[in-house]
Amino acid sequence: MGKKRISRRTFVRDTTAAAAFTIVPRHVLGRGLVAPSDKLSLAAIGCGGKGRSDIEGVAATENIYALCDVDSSIALDAFQKYAKAKRFKDYREMLDKEGKNIDAVTISVPDHSHAAAGTLAMKAGKHAFIQKPLARTLGEVRALEQAAKKYKVATQMGNQGHAREGTRVIRELVEAGAIGTVKEVRFWTNRPWWPQGIDRPLEEFYVPATLDWNLWLGPALERPYNPAYAPFKWRGWWDFGTGTLGDMACHIMDAAFWTLNLGFPARVEPESLPLFKETAPAGSRITWSFPAKGTRPELKVVWSDNSLYPARPAEVGDDAAWPPDTGGGQLWIGTDGRLVAGTYGDDPTLLDPARQADVVAHPPAQKYPRSQGVYAEWIAACKGGPPANSAFDTYSGPFTEMVMLGCLAVRMGRALEVNPQTGQITNVQVPAEYIQPAYRPGWSLAIV
Repeated sequence: MGKKRISRRTFVRDTTAAAAFTIVPRHVLGRGLVAPSDKLSLAAIGCGGKGRSDIEGVAATENIYALCDVDSSIALDAFQKYAKAKRFKDYREMLDKEGKNIDAVTISVPDHSHAAAGTLAMKAGKHAFIQKPLARTLGEVRALEQAAKKYKVATQMGNQGHAREGTRVIRELVEAGAIGTVKEVRFWTNRPWWPQGIDRPLEEFYVPATLDWNLWLGPALERPYNPAYAPFKWRGWWDFGTGTLGDMACHIMDAAFWTLNLGFPARVEPESLPLFKETAPAGSRITWSFPAKGTRPELKVVWSDNSLYPARPAEVGDDAAWPPDTGGGQLWIGTDGRLVAGTYGDDPTLLDPARQADVVAHPPAQKYPRSQGVYAEWIAACKGGPPANSAFDTYSGPFTEMVMLGCLAVRMGRALEVNPQTGQITNVQVPAEYIQPAYRPGWSLAIV
Protein backbone atom coordinates (compact mmCIF):
# COMPACT_ATOMS: atom_id res chain seq x y z
CA MET A 1 0.00 0.00 0.00
CA GLY A 2 1.31 3.43 -0.88
CA LYS A 3 1.74 6.15 1.67
CA LYS A 4 -1.42 8.02 2.61
CA ARG A 5 -1.53 11.69 1.83
CA ILE A 6 -1.27 13.72 5.03
CA SER A 7 -4.39 15.76 5.83
CA ARG A 8 -4.06 19.33 7.06
CA ARG A 9 -7.61 19.49 8.39
CA THR A 10 -6.81 19.39 12.09
CA PHE A 11 -3.82 20.55 14.09
CA VAL A 12 -1.66 20.03 17.13
CA ARG A 13 -3.69 21.27 20.08
CA ASP A 14 -2.06 19.93 23.22
CA THR A 15 1.65 20.49 22.63
CA THR A 16 3.55 22.99 24.74
CA ALA A 17 4.32 26.55 23.72
CA ALA A 18 7.91 25.56 23.06
CA ALA A 19 6.77 22.90 20.64
CA ALA A 20 5.27 25.61 18.45
CA PHE A 21 8.77 26.62 17.46
CA THR A 22 10.39 23.17 17.32
CA ILE A 23 11.34 21.78 13.93
CA VAL A 24 9.52 18.45 13.73
CA PRO A 25 8.99 16.50 10.49
CA ARG A 26 5.28 16.12 9.77
CA HIS A 27 5.47 12.33 9.38
CA VAL A 28 6.71 12.03 12.97
CA LEU A 29 3.55 13.71 14.27
CA GLY A 30 1.22 11.46 12.31
CA ARG A 31 -1.84 11.89 10.19
CA GLY A 32 -3.92 15.04 10.67
CA LEU A 33 -1.33 17.05 12.62
CA VAL A 34 0.66 20.05 11.46
CA ALA A 35 4.29 20.26 12.44
CA PRO A 36 5.15 23.61 14.05
CA SER A 37 7.86 24.01 11.40
CA ASP A 38 5.32 23.69 8.58
CA LYS A 39 3.65 26.68 6.99
CA LEU A 40 -0.09 27.04 7.42
CA SER A 41 -2.22 27.25 4.31
CA LEU A 42 -4.27 30.39 4.91
CA ALA A 43 -7.37 31.79 3.26
CA ALA A 44 -8.37 35.44 3.49
CA ILE A 45 -12.04 36.45 3.52
CA GLY A 46 -11.83 40.14 2.68
CA CYS A 47 -8.75 41.32 0.79
CA GLY A 48 -8.96 45.13 0.69
CA GLY A 49 -8.53 47.78 3.36
CA LYS A 50 -7.82 46.19 6.72
CA GLY A 51 -8.10 42.80 5.08
CA ARG A 52 -5.07 43.66 2.96
CA SER A 53 -2.93 44.46 6.00
CA ASP A 54 -4.16 41.30 7.75
CA ILE A 55 -2.95 39.27 4.78
CA GLU A 56 0.45 40.93 5.04
CA GLY A 57 0.49 40.22 8.76
CA VAL A 58 0.25 36.46 8.25
CA ALA A 59 1.97 36.14 4.87
CA ALA A 60 5.37 36.94 6.37
CA THR A 61 5.62 33.40 7.73
CA GLU A 62 2.76 31.40 6.19
CA ASN A 63 1.36 30.40 2.78
CA ILE A 64 -1.53 32.38 1.29
CA TYR A 65 -3.53 29.60 -0.34
CA ALA A 66 -6.84 31.29 -1.20
CA LEU A 67 -8.27 34.79 -1.46
CA CYS A 68 -11.96 35.67 -1.26
CA ASP A 69 -13.55 39.06 -1.85
CA VAL A 70 -16.91 40.19 -3.20
CA ASP A 71 -15.27 43.11 -5.05
CA SER A 72 -12.55 42.23 -7.52
CA SER A 73 -11.45 45.86 -7.77
CA ILE A 74 -10.78 46.21 -4.04
CA ALA A 75 -9.03 42.83 -4.01
CA LEU A 76 -6.90 43.54 -7.09
CA ASP A 77 -3.69 44.40 -5.23
CA ALA A 78 -3.84 41.18 -3.20
CA PHE A 79 -4.74 39.16 -6.30
CA GLN A 80 -1.71 40.53 -8.10
CA LYS A 81 0.76 40.04 -5.26
CA TYR A 82 -0.43 36.52 -4.44
CA ALA A 83 -1.03 35.41 -7.99
CA LYS A 84 -0.83 31.70 -7.20
CA ALA A 85 -3.63 31.87 -4.61
CA LYS A 86 -7.04 30.44 -5.51
CA ARG A 87 -9.63 33.20 -6.04
CA PHE A 88 -13.24 33.28 -4.86
CA LYS A 89 -16.10 35.72 -4.37
CA ASP A 90 -18.17 33.50 -2.04
CA TYR A 91 -16.46 32.19 1.11
CA ARG A 92 -19.04 29.40 1.36
CA GLU A 93 -17.91 28.07 -2.02
CA MET A 94 -14.27 28.46 -1.02
CA LEU A 95 -14.67 26.47 2.19
CA ASP A 96 -16.71 23.82 0.40
CA LYS A 97 -14.30 23.32 -2.50
CA GLU A 98 -10.95 23.97 -0.83
CA GLY A 99 -11.63 23.28 2.84
CA LYS A 100 -9.41 20.19 2.89
CA ASN A 101 -6.47 22.35 1.79
CA ILE A 102 -7.07 25.30 4.14
CA ASP A 103 -5.81 25.38 7.72
CA ALA A 104 -6.96 28.79 8.88
CA VAL A 105 -8.81 31.92 7.75
CA THR A 106 -8.60 35.64 8.31
CA ILE A 107 -11.97 37.44 8.23
CA SER A 108 -11.80 41.17 7.51
CA VAL A 109 -15.18 42.15 6.11
CA PRO A 110 -18.03 44.43 7.27
CA ASP A 111 -19.25 43.64 10.78
CA HIS A 112 -22.53 42.04 9.70
CA SER A 113 -20.71 39.16 8.01
CA HIS A 114 -18.22 38.35 10.78
CA ALA A 115 -20.36 35.82 12.61
CA ALA A 116 -21.69 33.92 9.60
CA ALA A 117 -18.24 33.56 8.07
CA GLY A 118 -16.55 32.84 11.39
CA THR A 119 -18.93 30.15 12.60
CA LEU A 120 -18.88 28.42 9.20
CA ALA A 121 -15.07 28.41 9.14
CA MET A 122 -14.78 27.05 12.68
CA LYS A 123 -17.45 24.42 11.98
CA ALA A 124 -15.20 23.30 9.11
CA GLY A 125 -12.32 22.97 11.58
CA LYS A 126 -10.48 26.11 10.53
CA HIS A 127 -8.63 28.39 12.90
CA ALA A 128 -10.11 31.89 12.74
CA PHE A 129 -8.79 35.46 12.97
CA ILE A 130 -11.60 38.05 12.90
CA GLN A 131 -11.19 41.80 12.82
CA LYS A 132 -12.69 43.87 15.60
CA PRO A 133 -15.41 44.20 16.67
CA LEU A 134 -15.86 40.46 16.90
CA ALA A 135 -19.45 40.73 15.62
CA ARG A 136 -22.34 43.16 15.24
CA THR A 137 -24.79 41.99 17.93
CA LEU A 138 -24.71 40.21 21.28
CA GLY A 139 -26.21 37.05 19.82
CA GLU A 140 -23.62 36.89 17.05
CA VAL A 141 -20.76 37.41 19.50
CA ARG A 142 -22.05 34.59 21.67
CA ALA A 143 -22.36 32.28 18.66
CA LEU A 144 -18.67 32.85 17.88
CA GLU A 145 -17.73 32.17 21.49
CA GLN A 146 -19.70 28.92 21.45
CA ALA A 147 -18.19 27.81 18.14
CA ALA A 148 -14.65 28.43 19.41
CA LYS A 149 -15.35 26.31 22.49
CA LYS A 150 -17.09 23.53 20.55
CA TYR A 151 -14.57 23.12 17.74
CA LYS A 152 -11.46 23.89 19.80
CA VAL A 153 -9.75 25.88 17.08
CA ALA A 154 -7.26 28.70 17.60
CA THR A 155 -8.93 32.11 17.49
CA GLN A 156 -7.90 35.75 17.71
CA MET A 157 -9.65 39.11 17.36
CA GLY A 158 -7.78 41.86 15.55
CA ASN A 159 -7.48 44.32 18.44
CA GLN A 160 -3.75 44.72 18.00
CA GLY A 161 -3.29 46.99 21.01
CA HIS A 162 -3.87 43.98 23.26
CA ALA A 163 -0.55 42.60 22.03
CA ARG A 164 1.38 45.85 22.44
CA GLU A 165 3.81 46.93 25.11
CA GLY A 166 1.77 49.92 26.31
CA THR A 167 -1.23 47.84 27.39
CA ARG A 168 1.03 45.72 29.61
CA VAL A 169 2.78 48.78 31.04
CA ILE A 170 -0.60 50.32 31.95
CA ARG A 171 -1.59 47.24 33.90
CA GLU A 172 1.78 47.04 35.63
CA LEU A 173 1.62 50.73 36.60
CA VAL A 174 -1.91 50.45 37.93
CA GLU A 175 -1.18 47.28 39.89
CA ALA A 176 1.95 48.90 41.33
CA GLY A 177 -0.24 51.69 42.74
CA ALA A 178 1.13 54.44 40.51
CA ILE A 179 -2.22 56.31 40.55
CA GLY A 180 -3.78 54.74 43.64
CA THR A 181 -7.18 53.07 43.35
CA VAL A 182 -8.79 53.60 39.94
CA LYS A 183 -12.17 55.36 40.25
CA GLU A 184 -12.94 56.19 36.64
CA VAL A 185 -11.56 55.83 33.12
CA ARG A 186 -12.49 58.15 30.25
CA PHE A 187 -12.10 57.37 26.55
CA TRP A 188 -12.37 59.57 23.46
CA THR A 189 -12.07 59.49 19.69
CA ASN A 190 -12.47 62.01 16.89
CA ARG A 191 -14.41 59.49 14.78
CA PRO A 192 -16.76 58.95 12.96
CA TRP A 193 -15.02 59.63 9.70
CA TRP A 194 -18.11 58.36 7.88
CA PRO A 195 -21.75 59.57 7.85
CA GLN A 196 -23.88 58.74 10.90
CA GLY A 197 -27.17 60.20 12.10
CA ILE A 198 -28.81 59.98 8.66
CA ASP A 199 -31.82 58.35 7.04
CA ARG A 200 -31.77 55.65 4.36
CA PRO A 201 -30.99 57.09 0.92
CA LEU A 202 -33.69 56.98 -1.76
CA GLU A 203 -31.56 57.40 -4.89
CA GLU A 204 -31.08 54.46 -7.24
CA PHE A 205 -27.66 53.39 -8.51
CA TYR A 206 -26.30 50.69 -10.74
CA VAL A 207 -24.16 48.13 -8.93
CA PRO A 208 -20.49 48.49 -9.94
CA ALA A 209 -19.43 45.78 -12.36
CA THR A 210 -16.72 44.53 -10.02
CA LEU A 211 -19.04 44.10 -7.01
CA ASP A 212 -21.33 41.18 -6.19
CA TRP A 213 -23.94 43.09 -4.19
CA ASN A 214 -25.84 39.98 -3.11
CA LEU A 215 -22.70 38.50 -1.56
CA TRP A 216 -21.77 41.84 0.01
CA LEU A 217 -25.16 41.87 1.75
CA GLY A 218 -24.54 38.30 2.86
CA PRO A 219 -26.87 37.52 5.80
CA ALA A 220 -28.36 41.04 5.91
CA LEU A 221 -31.84 41.70 4.59
CA GLU A 222 -32.02 42.82 0.97
CA ARG A 223 -31.88 46.46 -0.05
CA PRO A 224 -30.81 48.22 -3.27
CA TYR A 225 -27.14 49.01 -3.72
CA ASN A 226 -26.09 52.53 -2.83
CA PRO A 227 -22.60 54.04 -2.42
CA ALA A 228 -23.85 55.25 0.98
CA TYR A 229 -23.09 51.69 2.16
CA ALA A 230 -20.17 50.27 0.21
CA PRO A 231 -17.28 50.15 0.02
CA PHE A 232 -16.50 52.24 3.14
CA LYS A 233 -19.53 53.98 4.64
CA TRP A 234 -21.24 50.87 6.05
CA ARG A 235 -19.92 51.37 9.61
CA GLY A 236 -22.62 53.82 10.63
CA TRP A 237 -25.55 51.60 9.52
CA TRP A 238 -26.96 49.34 12.24
CA ASP A 239 -27.71 46.62 9.67
CA PHE A 240 -24.05 46.45 8.67
CA GLY A 241 -21.90 48.02 11.38
CA THR A 242 -21.70 49.13 14.99
CA GLY A 243 -20.98 52.84 14.66
CA THR A 244 -18.02 54.63 16.16
CA LEU A 245 -18.25 52.76 19.45
CA GLY A 246 -18.05 49.34 17.82
CA ASP A 247 -15.30 50.50 15.52
CA MET A 248 -12.93 51.92 18.12
CA ALA A 249 -13.89 50.75 21.63
CA CYS A 250 -12.29 47.35 21.09
CA HIS A 251 -9.03 49.28 20.84
CA ILE A 252 -9.41 52.17 23.25
CA MET A 253 -11.23 50.35 26.08
CA ASP A 254 -9.05 47.24 25.92
CA ALA A 255 -6.47 48.07 28.58
CA ALA A 256 -9.21 48.96 31.08
CA PHE A 257 -11.25 45.82 30.39
CA TRP A 258 -8.15 43.67 30.90
CA THR A 259 -6.48 45.50 33.77
CA LEU A 260 -9.61 46.12 35.84
CA ASN A 261 -11.32 42.80 35.07
CA LEU A 262 -14.44 44.73 34.10
CA GLY A 263 -16.72 41.97 32.87
CA PHE A 264 -20.37 43.02 32.61
CA PRO A 265 -21.62 46.36 34.00
CA ALA A 266 -24.63 46.89 36.24
CA ARG A 267 -25.85 49.86 34.21
CA VAL A 268 -25.18 51.48 30.83
CA GLU A 269 -26.45 55.02 30.28
CA PRO A 270 -26.25 56.67 26.83
CA GLU A 271 -26.35 60.32 25.76
CA SER A 272 -26.33 61.22 22.10
CA LEU A 273 -27.13 63.63 19.34
CA PRO A 274 -30.53 62.98 17.67
CA LEU A 275 -31.30 59.32 17.02
CA PHE A 276 -32.12 57.88 13.62
CA LYS A 277 -33.71 54.49 13.10
CA GLU A 278 -31.08 52.97 10.83
CA THR A 279 -27.83 54.69 11.76
CA ALA A 280 -25.77 55.35 14.84
CA PRO A 281 -25.91 58.95 16.09
CA ALA A 282 -23.40 61.53 14.88
CA GLY A 283 -22.05 61.81 18.41
CA SER A 284 -22.51 60.08 21.75
CA ARG A 285 -21.34 59.74 25.33
CA ILE A 286 -21.91 56.47 27.17
CA THR A 287 -21.33 55.62 30.83
CA TRP A 288 -20.85 52.07 32.10
CA SER A 289 -21.18 51.54 35.86
CA PHE A 290 -19.37 48.48 37.21
CA PRO A 291 -20.03 47.02 40.65
CA ALA A 292 -17.20 46.02 42.98
CA LYS A 293 -15.51 42.80 41.88
CA GLY A 294 -12.94 40.87 43.87
CA THR A 295 -10.53 43.38 45.35
CA ARG A 296 -11.60 46.10 42.90
CA PRO A 297 -14.11 48.68 44.14
CA GLU A 298 -16.99 49.90 42.00
CA LEU A 299 -16.06 52.28 39.21
CA LYS A 300 -17.34 53.81 36.01
CA VAL A 301 -15.98 54.21 32.50
CA VAL A 302 -17.10 56.92 30.11
CA TRP A 303 -16.90 56.84 26.32
CA SER A 304 -17.10 59.97 24.13
CA ASP A 305 -16.87 60.22 20.36
CA ASN A 306 -17.05 62.91 17.67
CA SER A 307 -14.27 64.90 19.38
CA LEU A 308 -16.07 65.29 22.71
CA TYR A 309 -13.05 65.41 25.01
CA PRO A 310 -12.75 65.10 28.81
CA ALA A 311 -12.09 68.22 30.86
CA ARG A 312 -8.49 69.38 31.19
CA PRO A 313 -6.98 67.83 34.34
CA ALA A 314 -5.47 70.16 36.92
CA GLU A 315 -2.01 68.68 36.25
CA VAL A 316 -2.10 69.90 32.62
CA GLY A 317 -1.15 73.54 32.20
CA ASP A 318 -3.15 75.93 30.05
CA ASP A 319 -0.33 76.15 27.51
CA ALA A 320 -0.05 72.37 27.09
CA ALA A 321 -1.95 70.40 24.46
CA TRP A 322 -5.09 68.72 25.72
CA PRO A 323 -5.93 66.01 25.04
CA PRO A 324 -2.45 64.84 24.09
CA ASP A 325 -3.89 63.02 21.06
CA THR A 326 -7.12 64.37 19.60
CA GLY A 327 -7.47 61.26 17.45
CA GLY A 328 -8.22 59.05 20.42
CA GLY A 329 -7.04 58.13 23.88
CA GLN A 330 -7.77 57.27 27.48
CA LEU A 331 -7.53 59.04 30.84
CA TRP A 332 -7.27 56.94 34.00
CA ILE A 333 -8.36 58.71 37.19
CA GLY A 334 -7.16 57.30 40.50
CA THR A 335 -7.22 58.33 44.15
CA ASP A 336 -3.56 59.29 43.91
CA GLY A 337 -2.96 60.48 40.37
CA ARG A 338 -3.90 60.28 36.71
CA LEU A 339 -2.55 58.50 33.64
CA VAL A 340 -3.04 59.10 29.93
CA ALA A 341 -2.38 56.77 27.00
CA GLY A 342 -3.13 56.51 23.31
CA THR A 343 -5.74 54.59 21.37
CA TYR A 344 -3.83 51.29 21.54
CA GLY A 345 -2.49 51.84 25.05
CA ASP A 346 0.66 53.39 23.62
CA ASP A 347 2.90 55.78 25.57
CA PRO A 348 1.23 55.56 29.01
CA THR A 349 2.21 58.65 30.99
CA LEU A 350 1.50 59.83 34.53
CA LEU A 351 0.30 63.43 34.48
CA ASP A 352 2.24 64.37 37.61
CA PRO A 353 5.77 65.21 36.29
CA ALA A 354 7.56 64.07 39.46
CA ARG A 355 5.76 60.74 39.54
CA GLN A 356 6.37 60.22 35.84
CA ALA A 357 10.08 60.91 36.27
CA ASP A 358 10.15 58.37 39.10
CA VAL A 359 8.49 55.57 37.08
CA VAL A 360 10.83 56.28 34.15
CA ALA A 361 13.79 55.94 36.51
CA HIS A 362 12.28 53.01 38.41
CA PRO A 363 9.69 51.26 36.22
CA PRO A 364 7.50 48.62 37.80
CA ALA A 365 8.49 45.00 37.39
CA GLN A 366 7.41 43.32 34.17
CA LYS A 367 4.67 41.00 35.43
CA TYR A 368 3.10 40.23 32.05
CA PRO A 369 4.94 38.51 29.19
CA ARG A 370 5.51 40.65 26.12
CA SER A 371 3.91 39.57 22.85
CA GLN A 372 5.43 39.13 19.42
CA GLY A 373 2.27 40.63 17.94
CA VAL A 374 -1.37 39.89 17.23
CA TYR A 375 -0.59 37.74 14.18
CA ALA A 376 2.34 35.84 15.69
CA GLU A 377 0.24 34.92 18.73
CA TRP A 378 -2.47 33.46 16.53
CA ILE A 379 -0.10 31.60 14.19
CA ALA A 380 1.65 30.01 17.19
CA ALA A 381 -1.73 28.96 18.61
CA CYS A 382 -2.71 27.43 15.25
CA LYS A 383 0.44 25.30 15.45
CA GLY A 384 -0.29 23.98 18.91
CA GLY A 385 1.11 26.76 21.07
CA PRO A 386 -0.74 28.55 23.88
CA PRO A 387 -4.06 30.26 23.09
CA ALA A 388 -3.79 33.76 21.63
CA ASN A 389 -4.38 36.53 24.15
CA SER A 390 -7.54 37.78 22.42
CA ALA A 391 -9.14 34.38 21.79
CA PHE A 392 -12.91 34.48 21.23
CA ASP A 393 -14.08 32.37 24.16
CA THR A 394 -11.66 33.57 26.82
CA TYR A 395 -11.23 37.28 26.13
CA SER A 396 -12.42 39.02 22.98
CA GLY A 397 -15.94 37.56 23.15
CA PRO A 398 -16.68 38.81 26.69
CA PHE A 399 -14.95 42.11 25.88
CA THR A 400 -17.03 42.65 22.74
CA GLU A 401 -20.22 41.78 24.65
CA MET A 402 -19.46 44.62 27.07
CA VAL A 403 -18.95 47.00 24.14
CA MET A 404 -22.13 45.82 22.38
CA LEU A 405 -24.17 46.64 25.49
CA GLY A 406 -23.11 50.24 24.87
CA CYS A 407 -24.18 50.06 21.22
CA LEU A 408 -27.51 48.60 22.31
CA ALA A 409 -28.11 51.36 24.86
CA VAL A 410 -27.37 54.02 22.23
CA ARG A 411 -29.58 52.36 19.65
CA MET A 412 -32.51 52.13 22.09
CA GLY A 413 -31.88 55.62 23.47
CA ARG A 414 -32.31 54.60 27.09
CA ALA A 415 -30.37 53.36 30.09
CA LEU A 416 -30.00 49.61 30.47
CA GLU A 417 -29.94 47.80 33.80
CA VAL A 418 -27.77 44.70 33.47
CA ASN A 419 -27.20 41.59 35.56
CA PRO A 420 -23.41 41.84 36.06
CA GLN A 421 -23.09 38.07 36.44
CA THR A 422 -24.87 37.07 33.23
CA GLY A 423 -24.98 40.19 31.04
CA GLN A 424 -28.78 39.92 30.74
CA ILE A 425 -30.74 43.17 30.45
CA THR A 426 -33.30 43.36 33.24
CA ASN A 427 -35.26 46.62 32.87
CA VAL A 428 -36.47 46.69 29.25
CA GLN A 429 -37.57 44.31 26.53
CA VAL A 430 -34.99 44.47 23.75
CA PRO A 431 -36.24 43.83 20.19
CA ALA A 432 -35.18 40.31 19.22
CA GLU A 433 -33.52 41.45 16.00
CA TYR A 434 -31.20 43.72 18.01
CA ILE A 435 -29.79 40.63 19.72
CA GLN A 436 -30.16 37.85 17.16
CA PRO A 437 -30.83 39.25 13.68
CA ALA A 438 -32.78 37.24 11.12
CA TYR A 439 -30.50 35.97 8.36
CA ARG A 440 -31.42 35.56 4.72
CA PRO A 441 -31.65 31.99 3.38
CA GLY A 442 -28.18 30.67 2.60
CA TRP A 443 -26.48 32.13 5.67
CA SER A 444 -26.60 30.71 9.17
CA LEU A 445 -25.13 30.84 12.67
CA ALA A 446 -25.72 27.14 13.25
CA ILE A 447 -22.65 25.53 14.82
CA VAL A 448 -23.82 21.91 14.87
